[in-house]
Amino acid sequence: MLLYSLFQNIDIKEKIENAPDKSYEIGVFIGSFLPFVILVIIAYLIYKHNKNRLKNEEHGR
Repeated sequence: MLLYSLFQNIDIKEKIENAPDKSYEIGVFIGSFLPFVILVIIAYLIYKHNKNRLKNEEHGR
């Protein structure tokens, strides 16, 4: 179910046109970019963790 919701085709333009007010439009905009921002943050944290791990292994030898 979660996997299906991640790959749904969401028509942002249609949602904005049918929006009741301006705050809904802002929420749709933020909600559409939030998953990408979270993925970038996770990727950066993994990169930083692995970089520090390799640095510590070099000094430990």
